[in-house]
Amino acid sequence: MAEAGADLALHIEANYRLGQAYWALADYRRAVPCFERNVSSLEGHLSRERFGMSGFPAVLAREWLVMILAEQGAFVTGRERGAEMVRLAEALNHPFSLSGAYLAVGHLSLRQGDLDQAIVALERCLDVCQVWHISLVFPWAASSLGAAYALAGRLAEALPLVEQAVAQAVSMRFTAAQSLWMTQLSEVYLLAGRLEEAFTQARRALELARTHQERGHEAWVHRLLGELHAHRHPPAVEQAAASYQEALALAEALGMRTLQVHCHRGLGTLYARIGQQERARTALSTAIEMYTSMAMTFWLPETEAALAQVEAQ
Repeated sequence: MAEAGADLALHIEANYRLGQAYWALADYRRAVPCFERNVSSLEGHLSRERFGMSGFPAVLAREWLVMILAEQGAFVTGRERGAEMVRLAEALNHPFSLSGAYLAVGHLSLRQGDLDQAIVALERCLDVCQVWHISLVFPWAASSLGAAYALAGRLAEALPLVEQAVAQAVSMRFTAAQSLWMTQLSEVYLLAGRLEEAFTQARRALELARTHQERGHEAWVHRLLGELHAHRHPPAVEQAAASYQEALALAEALGMRTLQVHCHRGLGTLYARIGQQERARTALSTAIEMYTSMAMTFWLPETEAALAQVEAQ
């Protein structure tokens, strides 16, 4: 209808909302062109037009593109898009657009394991949300920042943030991405050694992701369940392997390279623990190759050490 009536404002919002829907379904192949059409349509003075939307669509389109690139492991392109987006958002000085820009670059850095950059961007996002009372973005910012703090070993700061993110999302009945935030809460509980609470949140996240057909979030939950089963005493080997394999199959089908590499590492570590040396060697070697190619260096030392231990046996 927008194309037939040459209605640019309707065309921009229709592309944006359709892209969001495809993103929620992890149908990135269809989501990317929606956002790219908006980027290409909003050059020059049009990049400073709101078209009646809550944020500047030239920023919003780039935000979701960067989020997708983070899942695909396309970090070089993601950083280029992210820098462009932040420059535009800061020039426009619009709080909602700024919060989304900082969130997206923070999410990308978190997925890559660049914790310093992730924390800087996500703290900026959280500050904007708190100063301007942007409740819609707060759960995203608090959850991702908490996850970054946890990976950096700052568990005392991480726990209140991820718990508040989930609590606020539930109180707002904000279901979109709630499964992702529950997954991040579960991961922080795991890092804190609270295994049963981690399982509780992971199971809730899986139920929500399936209910809302959020296949990408479901894939992350399956990988987390693999980690949780592997941390049982003794490890629940069959359940862990099945969860990792299910996550890997989904990640491969959806083009989620960032998740694929973590699944290979998890499987390799698991195989090493149960004496399946050849399978461990293959999985860990694949993980090292992928981590290196995507410059995800945060996880490399641990993975290389695991492979060295396998090789020594």
